[in-house]
Amino acid sequence: MKILVCAKQVPNTKNVTTDPETGRINREGVESILNPDDANALEAALQIKDKDPDNVHVTVISMGPDQAKDMLIECMAMGADDAILLSDRKFGGSDTWATSNAIAAGMANVDGGFDLIIGGRQAIDGDTAQVGPQIAEKLGIPQVTYAQKIDIDGTKVTVERQLEDGYEKIEVNMPCMITCVKELNTPRYMNVGRIYDAYAHPERITTWTFDDVEIREDETGLKASPTNVFTSFAPAPKGKGVMLEGTDQEMVKTLMSSLKEKHYI
Repeated sequence: MKILVCAKQVPNTKNVTTDPETGRINREGVESILNPDDANALEAALQIKDKDPDNVHVTVISMGPDQAKDMLIECMAMGADDAILLSDRKFGGSDTWATSNAIAAGMANVDGGFDLIIGGRQAIDGDTAQVGPQIAEKLGIPQVTYAQKIDIDGTKVTVERQLEDGYEKIEVNMPCMITCVKELNTPRYMNVGRIYDAYAHPERITTWTFDDVEIREDETGLKASPTNVFTSFAPAPKGKGVMLEGTDQEMVKTLMSSLKEKHYI
C-alpha cells in the first residue's frame, strides 16, 4: 500500500505578531513547525504501516521553500519512508486553489501512484480546510473530511467523520483522500535512530520544481490565485480576570451582583 501524507511547514502561531501599519504577519524570526493537524495525519499513516511494515510505504509531500526540508526530515524521523518537496518560485504566493493544483500535480507524478492520501484538517496559518478537499476533486477521488477514526479492510476505508453533535460513519474505496482532526490520535515522538538516519540520507527527500510536474503557469502561483488577503490582525489581549474570595455563598452572591450590575443577567 502506498500512502501519501500532506504536510505543511507553518509559523508557530503562538509567537506570531502583525505589522500595525500593513496588517500583515511578521514571519521574520518566527519559529517554523510541522502543522499540528498534519502531524496527526502522519501518525495515522504510521499506525497503518506499523500493522504491515513490509507492505506499506509512507511518503510525505509538501510545497514550500527549501527550508521546508527541515520539517520533512522531522517527518522521516517520526517514521515516514521518504518525502517529496514541491519547491519553485513559480509556486510562490499560491492561495488554496493554486496550492491544491500544484500538490495534485505532484501526487499524479508519483511513481507507482498511490492508494491513500491523508492530510490534516487545516493549517494553523490559514485555517481554511480547503486544500485537502480541493486536491481530492482535482485527482477525481472520493474524500472524507474531519476523520476521528480510520479503519482499513483490504481496499475499503471506514471513517468516523466528526460532527458537532456526534459522528457519521462513511465507507469509501481506495484510492481516496482523508483529512484528520486532532482527536484521531496522539502523534509519536522522533527517536534518536531515525533522526540520525534522516539526516544521514538526504537523498530520501526528492525536490520537484515547476518543470517536473504537469501544470500550467496559469494554474499556480500568485497570479493564478483568485483569493487575496487584504489584512490580518492579532486580537487584543484580554483583561486580567477577577478573583473572588470568601465562602461559596459569598462568592456566588458577589458574582451574581456583578453580573446584574453589568446587565449580563
